[in-house]
Amino acid sequence: MPGLDPNVIVYMLAIFEDVKPITQSQWRFRPELMIQINVKVDKIIKANFIHEVQYLTWLANIVPVWKKNGQLQICIDFRDLNNACPKDDFPLPITKLLVHDTMGFGALSFMDGFSGYNQIKMDLKNEDLTAFRAPQGIYYYTVMLFGLKNIGATC
Repeated sequence: MPGLDPNVIVYMLAIFEDVKPITQSQWRFRPELMIQINVKVDKIIKANFIHEVQYLTWLANIVPVWKKNGQLQICIDFRDLNNACPKDDFPLPITKLLVHDTMGFGALSFMDGFSGYNQIKMDLKNEDLTAFRAPQGIYYYTVMLFGLKNIGATC
């Protein structure tokens, strides 16, 4: 899936200048859960959404979450990073009004709604801030992802 051109849009984190980087202590997982987490992380690596990193300033942990259908989903605990960012009070558009305003017109969208945020690249200066610890290593995101503050204002 091709992403959006970084000249069009990139996601930038706004972090307070006086905040010190936080490295979360490592969480422990059951061995059978670690295998499933590794499979999910490998899938994200193959999609080219994350890259391995060795030196970082922020470090978060994986939070395994079980979906209703019994599948495992991995989330990243970005609470510390989000607390270091100011809240953007950009109002989200009202969907009903958007749909009403586009009735009768042909619409062209340059974003794939199914893949969502993963098409928007992270700003190169902010990539290392999204670092997280997985059982097989430490990685950072190269694309925008759920869990970060002010996502709605970017999209």
